[in-house]
Parts: sequence; structure tokens; C-alpha cells
Amino acid sequence: MKASSDAFIPPMPSTPKRLIIAITGATGAVYGVRLLQVLRDTPNIETHLMVSDAGVLNLHQELDMNRKYVEALAHVVHNVRDIGASIASGSFQSEGMIVAPCSMKTLASIAHGLSENLITRSADVVLKERRRLVLMVRETPFNLAHLRNMIAVTEMGGIIFPPLPGFYQRPATMAEMVDHTIGRVIDLFAIPHVLTPRWNGIKATD
Repeated sequence: MKASSDAFIPPMPSTPKRLIIAITGATGAVYGVRLLQVLRDTPNIETHLMVSDAGVLNLHQELDMNRKYVEALAHVVHNVRDIGASIASGSFQSEGMIVAPCSMKTLASIAHGLSENLITRSADVVLKERRRLVLMVRETPFNLAHLRNMIAVTEMGGIIFPPLPGFYQRPATMAEMVDHTIGRVIDLFAIPHVLTPRWNGIKATD
């Protein structure tokens, strides 16, 4: 019997976009936390979080936050030492990965393909699968090793994104500066947001 062309076809279930987020031991833990807060409230996004031991220390030092609070902002949490986790495989489908902030140690490990823990293994997977890797590197000043490692990651397809504030929007608070940076980062993944006004050109002068 021929099926009717008007037969009801149930819609395919919506699959959320997965983003891997890592918080490491560089200063700037606020970027990782704010990123998680924004993505938690963004429809159709699923975050997979890892926090290094040094990252936990910075959460305490800079924000008076503990691991439990920050992990509650993510949809899925992975232990940094669990090298057999789902995100360690190229078969795990994701939009990519953001390391916010990214320490120089983590940068170096990624640049040299060491895969010494789940953070650097996941970054290696994202690179080999030609997905988007964004490293919010945080150090100053940079020495030659830092710069060479950034070049190496860039040559592999990663994006080096130091969290440098933009002042052309005339931010009034630190929160506005953080939101501007986070907005620029998630722009790289085509995720809509209203964190900061869009640039409409220089205002006419009198």
C-alpha cells in the first residue's frame, strides 16, 4: 500500500551545539566563568567543562569561587585526569573548544602535541579534526617561547585570542570590558548574543 504524501512525519530532535570549555591557571578566571554563564542561558548550547588544579586556585584567588559553583554552570563536567572521557575522541561531535584563560603551560603543551591531560588532549583532537580552537592566552610580557608557541598553534589552525579590552565602546565597568571580550569570542562560533553593542563606525566630528 502506497503511503499518503500527507502522512505525518515527526520532526527530527534538535541536537544542541556542543562547546568544550577549559579553565586553566592563568590570571583571568572571570573570562571562563562569564563564558559559562552566558552559554548556560543560550538556547541549543551544551557546554563540556574542565578546570585544571591551577584553575581552581585562581577561582579562589580572583573570584572567591569554588570548583563546585563553577562546575554547576556547565552542562557536563569532565575530570582533567580522565584521558578516556568522551571529548578525548575525534568521534565526539563539537563546534570546537575555548580555553579561557589559557596558561603558557597549556599553550606550550598544545603547541607541541603533548596531550598530557584531558584539556590538552581535547585541544589536540579539535585541531586534528579541523574544528575551531580558541586560546585566550594570558601572560605579559611574552617571551620568545610564548610567541613561538602561539605561532605553532596558529599554523595548526588554532586562534590565539588574548583577552585585551577594547575601549572604543567606552566601557564604564570591568563587567562591560569582560562582556565585550566574551562577545567577540563567541562570535567566532556564530553564537548570537547581546553582550555588547556592534561597531557602527566612527562618529562624525563637529
